[in-house]
Amino acid sequence: MNVRKADDFIADAELQYQWYAEHAGWDVAERYLAAIAGTCALIERHPFIGPAAALTHPRLETWRFFVVMRPFHRHVLFYEIVGGEVLMRRVLHGQRHLPRRLLEPPGAE
Repeated sequence: MNVRKADDFIADAELQYQWYAEHAGWDVAERYLAAIAGTCALIERHPFIGPAAALTHPRLETWRFFVVMRPFHRHVLFYEIVGGEVLMRRVLHGQRHLPRRLLEPPGAE
């Protein structure tokens, strides 16, 4: 299945990359992006690997989730299967108030 990344997904990843670059160094930031890429590749091969997110908001009810590969397994990747492609929607730290954060634009606090 083809994978497409939504603008919010890209913005989430870029924001987290910048945070890692500033607080943990460029090497960690690059490994974060590699973990996201690896997780996306896995989902591309097995799109139903992630369970339904069971979110009640109508905009989110078809979304699935999967934990980003280690060592970044505290981050959760949200995606949706639309037609013949996988649409990567968001990637957020799992300790956030996710139902609320998923509806907010990237970077909103």
